[in-house]
Amino acid sequence: MEGELEPRQATAHRPRVRRVEPSVLAAIALGGAFGAPARYGVAQLIHAAPNTYPWATFWTNVSGSFALGFLLALVLERFPPTRYLRPFVATGFLGAYTTYSTFAVETDLLIKNGHAAVALAYAATSLVAGFVAVWAGMWAARGVPLPIQGGRR
Repeated sequence: MEGELEPRQATAHRPRVRRVEPSVLAAIALGGAFGAPARYGVAQLIHAAPNTYPWATFWTNVSGSFALGFLLALVLERFPPTRYLRPFVATGFLGAYTTYSTFAVETDLLIKNGHAAVALAYAATSLVAGFVAVWAGMWAARGVPLPIQGGRR
């Protein structure tokens, strides 16, 4: 009949279902196992008094933003694709290292405790600094020389 799709055409419009790959999940988990202690280490080095600017989380997130921009630009633009490096670094390590949830809780607590100006400054500077850090990381990665392949760059 006119207007009917043949079986092959009908399947072409179905969304592709991604399968869970245990080896990729293991790479993410391993990255997270390194990222979480790294964040804890930063929090131990940088102390902030209650109801003041949360410097430990700020610097963790800004440095993580720089690393994300740098490493992803380096991995995606400069080196051959790999199956595990991006999930290990971006999702695992940096996903555990950076912390949106702590940023949100600290902002909320500052507001609840009557420090709305500090909360607003923290939120605004975190967002701006995070975007600048990602851009700076990408810019820095693009300055890394290409690996030599077959005697040519």
